[in-house]
Amino acid sequence: MDDNNSMASLSPRESAKKAPQSPGVYIWRSADGVPLYIGKAKSLKDRLSSYFTGKREAKTRLLVTKAASLEWILTGSEYDALLLENNLIKRHEPRYNVNLKDGKTYPSVRITNEEYPRVFRTRRIIDDGSRYFGPYPSADIIDRYLDLIRRLFPLRRCRTMRKRETPCMYYHIGRCSAPCAGKTSREEYMEQVERVAALLAGDSDTLLGKLRGDMASASVRMEFEKAAALRDTIAAIEAFKGDTGTVDFAQGDRDYVAWHADGSLISFVVFQTRAGRLVGRDLFRERSFGTEAEAASEFLANYYDERRLPPPELYVRDPAGLELAAEYLRAQLGAEFSVASPTERRHEAAMAMAYHNAREDIVKRRREAGDLEALEHLRKALELESLPELIHGFDIAQLSGKHTVASLVAFRNGAPEKKSYRIFKIRSLEGGIDDFAAMREAVARHFTRLANDESELPDLLLIDGGRGQVSAAQGIIEALGIDLPVVGLAKENEELWPVGSHAPVVLPKDSPGLRLVVAVRDEAHRFATGMNQKLRGKSVGFPILEAVKGVGPGKARTIMDAFGSLRAVAEAEPAYLAKIAALSGETARAIQAAAARAAAAGVENAPGSEAARSKAAP
Repeated sequence: MDDNNSMASLSPRESAKKAPQSPGVYIWRSADGVPLYIGKAKSLKDRLSSYFTGKREAKTRLLVTKAASLEWILTGSEYDALLLENNLIKRHEPRYNVNLKDGKTYPSVRITNEEYPRVFRTRRIIDDGSRYFGPYPSADIIDRYLDLIRRLFPLRRCRTMRKRETPCMYYHIGRCSAPCAGKTSREEYMEQVERVAALLAGDSDTLLGKLRGDMASASVRMEFEKAAALRDTIAAIEAFKGDTGTVDFAQGDRDYVAWHADGSLISFVVFQTRAGRLVGRDLFRERSFGTEAEAASEFLANYYDERRLPPPELYVRDPAGLELAAEYLRAQLGAEFSVASPTERRHEAAMAMAYHNAREDIVKRRREAGDLEALEHLRKALELESLPELIHGFDIAQLSGKHTVASLVAFRNGAPEKKSYRIFKIRSLEGGIDDFAAMREAVARHFTRLANDESELPDLLLIDGGRGQVSAAQGIIEALGIDLPVVGLAKENEELWPVGSHAPVVLPKDSPGLRLVVAVRDEAHRFATGMNQKLRGKSVGFPILEAVKGVGPGKARTIMDAFGSLRAVAEAEPAYLAKIAALSGETARAIQAAAARAAAAGVENAPGSEAARSKAAP
């Protein structure tokens, strides 16, 4: 460390003012001298000044409050700064730099190393000779693979195989070849296993060729039942190939690197394609207190090394700011590669899929770990006595006074707690339009129930609206004798209105606290609107169904209560529809035809599935 350049005796703000217009590396340190964040800059003065001037992100403000001192080291060029930055990061492993924490939580398919192997989904990689395929981009894709495998290849399901005299149910329905009861040889069983491996490896063309050969041989031997089964297997695999939603990768070797950031959280996803096949995916979960470009540059410099060289083509969503990282990798590893954003449709599709994975991982991290940063920020902004760990949010939805409903959503530790969601059908308005009265009714019913049941009260009540809506809710809270902070969020300027305030609390647009209350408000609005649409759809559906011969008001209500929308009625199984409402098959088909015509004409808005499934609170 060059002590001549150390500014530890000055405050970080004073140090930043004295920074030169030169390239170099800067170090934020804690009170005990431990490096918190190490960065590089083309101009130290410009970069360090940005920490204290103008609009600053929440994570930048947090870093500034955590640091006790700021110092820098001058270098001859920006490239030299990158080299020094990389060495210092590896030596000190600062808390707020990217450190490549592996976040591989996505599932793979495992073929066990047993005499009669099993095939199942797993998130644990065990080095016992088992074969693994994946990880897969989504749980939906992997479940569809496993469903196809179970239907086409009768492998065992039991965790521990014990010798049996008679096979279990799976054998009798064609889903297991019953090696436990000696119904198949190991050679025959392993042939099925290798077919599964070929399918999972993406070599479906080779597998299909072999199956077609087996089908032809079975036909020659006049084993027509076996030939028919093979024909159905071939058809199922061909249909599955076209329905997996897998990107059609171009030939060649390339990586697609995508990332998504939310506050200080950032997740990186790398899709690795070799010879046009997706052969792997890496997921890394980080916390970064620099810019996204700085985080991405750090990631690339750490991710690629002598054991994992960059492929000839490296695609990123935005290559701005990554030129030095690419130059560093070429010099250090002797690898020749290009860094660019995709322009062809197939590369854009692959990048979109990688980015979707990164974004979903951020959502998952927020859900798993909560959002303590946002809760603390909100506590300070609203001057609350404790963290608002449990937040309840209300919204009202109606259309010209019809089907007025209030929604209640709950967020615990900054993440939705959907088991606590409620819908209140407003009874007191009788067709009138009065959002204040609707809010009073919903709040009264909800908190009366909580008080009577001695249930957990929220730490904060968030109302969608300004001072009027807040006053309506607060009057009920006070009448019930409940001590609870109430705040409104006005849509126009995203202003917070605490009870009794004469001026709003305005949070920075990028603040974690504002992000959280907006999420609660938007979720309450979505939930209320979905139920309002469902009720409107039902009211339209009743007369349409009643117009079918043999369907009266009672049966129409039974059907709409069961399915929620005309579109769902149109798509239901006729036999199930007939069973639900005690109808004949002919009447069920007539109902479906009427519902399909109405849905196609757009006479109802199909409600969201979650809202349609939700039960109204008493």
